[in-house]
Amino acid sequence: MTNALKLSLAASAVLAMAAGTMAAPAAAADGAKEKCYGVALKGKNDCAAGPGTSCAGTSTVDYQGNAWKNVAKGTCVKMGGTLTAHKGNAKPVPKKS
Repeated sequence: MTNALKLSLAASAVLAMAAGTMAAPAAAADGAKEKCYGVALKGKNDCAAGPGTSCAGTSTVDYQGNAWKNVAKGTCVKMGGTLTAHKGNAKPVPKKS
């Protein structure tokens, strides 16, 4: 085996390992989100805005109870949202820590 081939194989192995370790933090970051209902402004929801709507950006009023936004895990209730869909569109009241 030539030195060039050995170097090429070694470089490929390093790149493969780096790609594997870089994918893990991205997956972890995705898992650090939760659906927060009742906090999205009109047309700014991430998805699930109820009957007659298709998905992202389709909420019809501010704070629509059946429309959600992805937020950092553990922050939804603190900002006055809920983890489940609800009726109405009352402005969320943030919880004091």
